[in-house]
Amino acid sequence: MKKFLLLSLTLILIFSCSTMNLKIEKSNAISIVPEPVSIEKTGGVFQSASKELFLKKSEDITLDPIENYFINLFSSQSGIKFTDDETANQIQFAINELPDPELGIEGYKIIISSRHLEARANTTAGLFYSLQTMRQLFPVDAKSPVSIPCGVITDTPRFSWRGTMLDVSRHFFPKEDILKLIDVLALHKINTFHWHLVDDQGWRIEIKQYSKLTEVGAWRVDREEQHWNSREKQKPGEKASYGGFYTQEEVKEIINYAAERFITIVPEIELPAHVTSALAAYPQYSCTGGPFTVLPGGVWPITDIYCAGNDETFQFLENILSEVIDLFPGPYIHIGGDEATKTEWEKCPKCQARIQQEGLKNEHELQSYFVRRIEKFIVSKGRKMIGWDEILEGGLAPEATVMSWRGFEGGIEAAKSGHDVVMTPTSHCYFDYYQGDPENEPLAIGGYVPLKKVYEFEPVPEELNTQEARHILGGQCNLWTEYMSNFNHVQYMLLPRLAAMSEVLWSSPQKRDLRHFSAKMKNLLALYDKLGLNYARSAFQVFLDADFDVEEKKFHVELRSEIEVPEIRYTLNGENPTTGSLLYQKPLTLKKSTEIKAAAFSNGQAISPVTSKKCLIHKATGMKYILTTPPSKKYTGNSDIALTNSLLGTANHSDGNWSGFEGNDLEATIEFNSSKSISGVSVGFLHNAGAWIFSPEYLLIEGSGDGQNFTELKKKVNVIDQKSGDREVVRLDAKFDEIFVKYLRIKAKNIGTCPEWHAGAGGKAWLFVDEIIVE
Repeated sequence: MKKFLLLSLTLILIFSCSTMNLKIEKSNAISIVPEPVSIEKTGGVFQSASKELFLKKSEDITLDPIENYFINLFSSQSGIKFTDDETANQIQFAINELPDPELGIEGYKIIISSRHLEARANTTAGLFYSLQTMRQLFPVDAKSPVSIPCGVITDTPRFSWRGTMLDVSRHFFPKEDILKLIDVLALHKINTFHWHLVDDQGWRIEIKQYSKLTEVGAWRVDREEQHWNSREKQKPGEKASYGGFYTQEEVKEIINYAAERFITIVPEIELPAHVTSALAAYPQYSCTGGPFTVLPGGVWPITDIYCAGNDETFQFLENILSEVIDLFPGPYIHIGGDEATKTEWEKCPKCQARIQQEGLKNEHELQSYFVRRIEKFIVSKGRKMIGWDEILEGGLAPEATVMSWRGFEGGIEAAKSGHDVVMTPTSHCYFDYYQGDPENEPLAIGGYVPLKKVYEFEPVPEELNTQEARHILGGQCNLWTEYMSNFNHVQYMLLPRLAAMSEVLWSSPQKRDLRHFSAKMKNLLALYDKLGLNYARSAFQVFLDADFDVEEKKFHVELRSEIEVPEIRYTLNGENPTTGSLLYQKPLTLKKSTEIKAAAFSNGQAISPVTSKKCLIHKATGMKYILTTPPSKKYTGNSDIALTNSLLGTANHSDGNWSGFEGNDLEATIEFNSSKSISGVSVGFLHNAGAWIFSPEYLLIEGSGDGQNFTELKKKVNVIDQKSGDREVVRLDAKFDEIFVKYLRIKAKNIGTCPEWHAGAGGKAWLFVDEIIVE
């Protein structure tokens, strides 16, 4: 076949009646995510009421996959009917006879007139991406007619690496789920699937030379009913029953499925750390010899590591990597390299001998030696090595590519040194972080990366010059699955944030506009609905920002959403808002205790969960107080009266209403203007063991008339189970007989350190306090 042969499919749209009699709504908007390089409108509409297409088969078999994909996709999505009638309007797909330099490898051009819709590209990959664009041009409703504004769409991606990572170790997802994910990635023009196959909690790929990796390493004791960070290690006699793995035949099927959608799979085989699952099967490659069990949850720190002083360790890894390389045809092999606690290396005679033999300075250089040795093997097999930015420590391997996750700094350092980089900082790319108010979200690992934050991601730092910037291959989002036990949840955490990421990685910065992107989401979400995808509505969620005016004794409340919504409706009586509730138009002023509830609405329907905030005026509202120990500078409650500003915290410890004490107790003394009659004190605490935040051991209330001699009024012992995996606000209420006091002292006892069963055992425990309510 000639290298650049004109190939075409001809698709004929049949008009069953005159356009004069059609009732077709003409739209002037072309809504596409990610935003194309250019959209030039020429006037007119390409339209059809019958939605019948004639598909003229190409004589060249290289277009068969595109042909079949088009038939299956558009018959199911848009209700297109295929006919043998060759009359009427035409759709044509063509590979350029001579390559168009404007389009590159993955670009395409769609030319739309009233009689023709033609897609052109230099490669079948470009045609594939034109089909993904057409999915947003054609109706998602089978009953709606085809109606596409005429014009020319020219498009090509900004970055060559547009990736998504899925961790299948912390939770296992069967082959069928992976195939569904690949289809979602294809819809968003993502071209790289980073498959995290190995970690402490499970080995997920069959290695024929080492069968125990899946016989033992793929299974752990089932503690799925417990919080991830509250799970104890497997006990003697317990059966490891949770897990799974992919056979090599399944891996091949997944690779082929992805290749048909122009997605390259990058397998990740972790080393030298995050390998407890491997050492449970083959403990002889550790520094200690074991025994080990596959970890059921987030035990931390994890010191299990491959022995860098044992040559047999490297032979073991080279044999594994040989099988992996034989399976995966892509250019990259990911070796992890992150979070390697080197405690065992410091104690291991073999590792210390290796440091002496190789003339290394320390264990950091030993890790560099380890990584360089593995890279040399990978390069010998004709592949490239990529790893997390810790591989920079001790010196970077000669041809390594760096995946910068701990910020932008590692990527900047690597690019300035002439190494290729994939940017994936936690601040913008970690989709295991919350995307909305935790009060309304499923449990997550923490953090906060909303849709807007993703959209603001710029992979190329300003610190790089033009030459250095060429080393930024692109970026990717990451789904670590400690708190995602099923694929439905994975979809929820991925969508619609993946849409924002796709526009960041495909479109030029000049074409990105959050307001325009928000408007386009309506069309894309309709497609999600059609495909049955489970996506988050968090971006529409209403935030209630309240401030208390101490002098005027009133609240100022502003309602807002992350992206623009048609309308916000709210109530002040504690009831959930409906279409008949108050319409928000300007900030509110409240002069009494009120519970506000709000939601976003569109076309008479709620499009967000209901959010609420209690603004409570009490006897200590606005009063100043003295703290024996100040809160952490990271969690001050954003006010010098954070504990008496009448604003209650939510289950989100970063909502700005919490004062956090790391390892310290709370002791606050309030001085009233005059002797005050009180009969109770209520204090709110946050419990979130996964974030090292625990409710107190007890609450102690004391009163005084002179500020020197205090009398105990009430001691309230906390009975909540500190092992609880629930993220909740715990309010301890201390009631007592009415008494007059001028000074009120509130003490809350921090548990001090994380308990032995906790992932952070021995580390400082946090005590979070929101409001001291005095009655």
